[in-house]
Amino acid sequence: MPDMTGGQALIKSLVREGVEVIFGLPGVQMYEAINPIADEPGMRFITARHEQATAYMADGYARASGKPGVCMVVPGPGLLNASAAIGSAFAASSPILVVSGQIPKDNIGKDIGVLHEVNDQMVAIQQVTKAAYRMLSPGEVPGTVHEAFKQLRTGRPRPVEIEIPQDTLGEVEDIELLEPGDYRRHGAPQDQVNEAARILAEAKDPVIWAGGGVISSGGSEALTRIAEHLQAPVHVTHEGKGAIDERHYLSRGALKTRTDTLREELKSHDVILAVGTRFAAVFPDPGQRVVQIDIDPEELGRNHANTYKVLGDAGETLAALETQLTSTSEAHESRQDEMVEWRANRFGTGRLDPQDGFNEALRRAIPEDGILIAGMTQLGYYGRVYFPIYKPGTYFNSSYFGNLGFAYPTALGVKVAKPDTPVIAISGDGGFMFNSSELATAVQYNIGVVLVVFNDNAFGNVMRDQKDRYGADRVVGSQLHNPDFVKLAEAYGARGVRAHTPDELETAVREAIAIDAPTLIEVPVGPMPSPF
Repeated sequence: MPDMTGGQALIKSLVREGVEVIFGLPGVQMYEAINPIADEPGMRFITARHEQATAYMADGYARASGKPGVCMVVPGPGLLNASAAIGSAFAASSPILVVSGQIPKDNIGKDIGVLHEVNDQMVAIQQVTKAAYRMLSPGEVPGTVHEAFKQLRTGRPRPVEIEIPQDTLGEVEDIELLEPGDYRRHGAPQDQVNEAARILAEAKDPVIWAGGGVISSGGSEALTRIAEHLQAPVHVTHEGKGAIDERHYLSRGALKTRTDTLREELKSHDVILAVGTRFAAVFPDPGQRVVQIDIDPEELGRNHANTYKVLGDAGETLAALETQLTSTSEAHESRQDEMVEWRANRFGTGRLDPQDGFNEALRRAIPEDGILIAGMTQLGYYGRVYFPIYKPGTYFNSSYFGNLGFAYPTALGVKVAKPDTPVIAISGDGGFMFNSSELATAVQYNIGVVLVVFNDNAFGNVMRDQKDRYGADRVVGSQLHNPDFVKLAEAYGARGVRAHTPDELETAVREAIAIDAPTLIEVPVGPMPSPF
């Protein structure tokens, strides 16, 4: 066994697990972890300008690549700064590995005010991680990293934190590195698949509710074929957009709001197939049968008692379910005319100006395989229903965590994972300013994300609600003073463009995609009607 430091063991273990990029910020507690990266020509270290952005970037990288994303932060304030983004990855079931420093090991738990001390930071971060581990000796590093990747790549994918004191990183021991394990996710047992197929085949009017687990497991094609066999309409969660091509006649899109009347319509179906979703936004009648496929046993039946539970990877299970259905039951008669009429009624109403014009301009400009990262902004809310997604893995949002500041740094991570794919982030002015400094990161590493900032000089959704609910004289805290965004982009060395109309926006996005350089497109807008 070779002698190596804890830091060397950490980096070599990550390399063995296939890690090629670490998003991070250097700090004194992490010197001995960062130094060995110089000896690994196949690994990149991308420096962000805030710890929050490191975890967002790791999240975007994970979602786009299908591999765990990795970020590295100092302990205490570094880890806590990153926690909002870690929470977003937790909500979206995104596998990120958070490598955190720790204070000197002899000081842990003594609460004496050592630099960056949080007593105890592992307890703080456990609420938004699947697992958390602490390594106190170099010899623990290979086994801990191995276990962390097992957690990341099996079961439900969610963040994992590992932390190591600065003195442990520098200590030398004889260390045996480990090879990666068998991390395959498995489909449901065949007897569960057979029973699910029987229930669906005997249903008079089945419907499908698809979540983000369909996309992350690669199950979209099988889901579409099952829908066609059953002639079952497909509804998606906001994270599930792209589980079926939204041009398909069986696609019924996402819910508009929590008061969407579509929830009542769902009660007319006798069986609901729920796949890769917590199934928390639908409220079936007690007598409705639900067949739920999920890799997380805690989600099965959590929100509806009358549920047949199918435990397994969504993609693998859907493939087995398709085989069982097509071999044991006849395909249902086409309902295309009925579904086309339904879609015309659904998507032909509720359109808003100016959101619809900008929404359609973006859709025209972005290629089918282009990836859209939708921030918590009025165009983002509107696009949940009216921005059609054609391919799986081309739409990401911040799930139920709903973070302002999510869109741009997440998009940077997506682009690092998919450098040859157009990546477009849409944000409001308020949300963008959370992480505007990451323009420096984009320029430094030539990450060609196209950022569209809709600027109304306000937290626009909040300001409209304040006026509507309390009166125009009760607007408090939602009006903003912003920089000149075009000049801000140029000051960082990025391209800055301003577009006032949908046609100008379409042209600007097309040009930015072709140039493939860091670009900010500002779209000045006024108050908008509620996207809900």
